[in-house]
Amino acid sequence: MCTGCRGAVYRLKDMFMKKEKTSRLAAHILVVLYGIACLWLFYRQSVADLTVEGAIPYESDLPLHISMIIEDGWYYSFTAYAYKMLHTVFGGTTLGIVLFLGMCATATVYVMENFVCRIGKYREKTWFTLLLALSLNFVMPAYIRAVGEYRYVSYQSGNIWHNSTYICMRLASLAALLCYFRLEEKYREGITWKEWCGFALLNVVCTGIKPSFLVVFSPIMGIFLLADLFRRVPLKRILVFGSALLPSGLVILWQNSVLFGEETGNGIEFRPWYTFASHANITKLAVVCSVLFCGLVVLLTLKKLVFEKSYLFIAAMAVLGFLEALCLVESGSRAADGNFLWGYSFCLFVLFAACAVKWLEFSGKGLQKGVRIGLGLVYAWHLYCGLYFFVNLVTGASYWMK
Repeated sequence: MCTGCRGAVYRLKDMFMKKEKTSRLAAHILVVLYGIACLWLFYRQSVADLTVEGAIPYESDLPLHISMIIEDGWYYSFTAYAYKMLHTVFGGTTLGIVLFLGMCATATVYVMENFVCRIGKYREKTWFTLLLALSLNFVMPAYIRAVGEYRYVSYQSGNIWHNSTYICMRLASLAALLCYFRLEEKYREGITWKEWCGFALLNVVCTGIKPSFLVVFSPIMGIFLLADLFRRVPLKRILVFGSALLPSGLVILWQNSVLFGEETGNGIEFRPWYTFASHANITKLAVVCSVLFCGLVVLLTLKKLVFEKSYLFIAAMAVLGFLEALCLVESGSRAADGNFLWGYSFCLFVLFAACAVKWLEFSGKGLQKGVRIGLGLVYAWHLYCGLYFFVNLVTGASYWMK
């Protein structure tokens, strides 16, 4: 290549690199703006007066979570200890808790980008991967008033801003699932003690915040390890990897005594469709609208689903999470709270990510081009519904908004 041509190539490459840096900087700014909006939202939620009659501005579970810890001393989650410390350090105000939740919400975007890059096998992070991760933090059910009049309560969603323990659990769970996929690729040759401890600790933290992740994750991990045993993976390797979940079992025992002890009057019942039907007009269609994009992508990529472990793992988790939310209900004072939905909500969060990656793999030619455009429109519908919901929350709406 001549000197002039080589120089032109270098200048063109430099131009594209500068454009990429500028575009990624713009994406970072959008994430920061999202974090600031979350800080405002969480602050207003933390000081909201839940005793007023009628519609409550900035209604959420956060004041109740804080009150149960500060006033009642009920330590049901690891977040309780963090909230207690932050409440004390920040002079008895909610500012520390708000900052903590804002950082969790913002960090979730960046951990989601890492997640998307791993399951999508993107070689490097770009402005596009960051924007995709940000959009995945907004997508919500495809809203149809006749199906369910409440934009969140009538459906199921992976993006929730009114429950502080879910916000924390989702971040920790996403990190734990990311760690699992990384270790799953190498555990057959052996994992280090440091890697084992890191994975075990992440699962302990997830479970300590909410047990929801472990009950949808651990059975699927167990099934995959069992399948590896039939593929003649050494039993020792399987036991070492699987034993990383054992410390989380001790946390489950503690939480069970707090949440379902004899003195609480609470238990678990088998009541199919009870939770899903509580606020939806057309229950089964509300379930479909909640996962419309994902359902279409899975149907169109069934052949890939069978042969791609991470995709199959996430889909299997979503099925298990759905069945748990469908069939199980707490008895007693928390019967109407729908607490078995939290695991399914996290499954939807990562299922949307996996399906978005599969959608982007459709080629831009022929029939696949039409399919890709159609799926893009459905994804845009989910995204619009989420953005509309979030903007209204930030401006004072309750999570019960229509």
